[in-house]
Amino acid sequence: MTDAAPSSAQSWKVTLPCTRAEAEALDGDIAAFALMDKPPVLMTSEATPDDENAWQLDAYFEGEPSPAAIKLLRSLVPSANGIKPVVEQLPDEDWVTLSQQGLEPVTAGRFHIRNLASDPEQPGHVNFLIEASRAFGTGQHETTAGCLQMLDRMRRVGMRFGNVADIGTGTGLLAFAALHLWPNAYATASDIDPVAVDISAANAAANKIQAGKGQGQLALYVAAGVDHPAIATRAPYDLLIANILAGPLIELAPSLCALVEEGGTILLAGLLKEQADAVLSAYRAQGMRLAERMDNGDWPTLRLRKRPRIGWKRPTRLDKQARGEAPGYGSL
Repeated sequence: MTDAAPSSAQSWKVTLPCTRAEAEALDGDIAAFALMDKPPVLMTSEATPDDENAWQLDAYFEGEPSPAAIKLLRSLVPSANGIKPVVEQLPDEDWVTLSQQGLEPVTAGRFHIRNLASDPEQPGHVNFLIEASRAFGTGQHETTAGCLQMLDRMRRVGMRFGNVADIGTGTGLLAFAALHLWPNAYATASDIDPVAVDISAANAAANKIQAGKGQGQLALYVAAGVDHPAIATRAPYDLLIANILAGPLIELAPSLCALVEEGGTILLAGLLKEQADAVLSAYRAQGMRLAERMDNGDWPTLRLRKRPRIGWKRPTRLDKQARGEAPGYGSL
């Protein structure tokens, strides 16, 4: 989240802890600072991966912030009540460059992910530009990189898919990668967070991914889990990707599996090694089997295949009673 960048001279930063909910509430203009001649630029980030209560607010000021400005800032993050803010003067450098440190380009399989437009493209790779934002999925996290590597491997061994869904899409990156690998597929992507869907749409345009409902196009929806009529209507999918968290993956197992055709594939990520058995148990109960596992540090990526049923073919579309919601969970 940024406004116009302050000048490099005499830039100050104020840092406070916050929750993910507080961070998401800071999107757009902040009325508390509207009357300031030079309002601060607010940026939020995960302080601890996958902990919704461990986020961080960084406020960049042009000039030393006044006690009143710091008081206003504190009012935006009530969870930090009683915690002393970190106030520091930045070196005489461009604060944008400082804030983007650590976001180096990532190569995963055939894909090269740039987070800054100034980063050069990687020859011989599929290059995507996914600028840092509030939505998860810039390629930096092991879960996203693991999914990219698995998708690349699936294509290299000759797998073919014609109807793909990316549930909890974040920045849209995994849906973009799937469309590159299977350019004639129908593609659907959804997220519980409307901001993430807007970011995905902007990223699609920046990476020349065509929006729409036809072959080779990406249809985007705001949905809790798979709770959207269009997602059910476009089923059954032969490839479904869900890079979220272990809790919602388990909760969504029945509704996700109901959307996948017999013999179809589900790609799961966002879980830790110690959570893999519980997640696998939930999906095995829905007729899935583990086809392949790829560990990227502490973060496994699981490729599951839906077992064919014996006897007459049964409906594979979403049960009307299975809403596919995971309230309180956003995209990873």
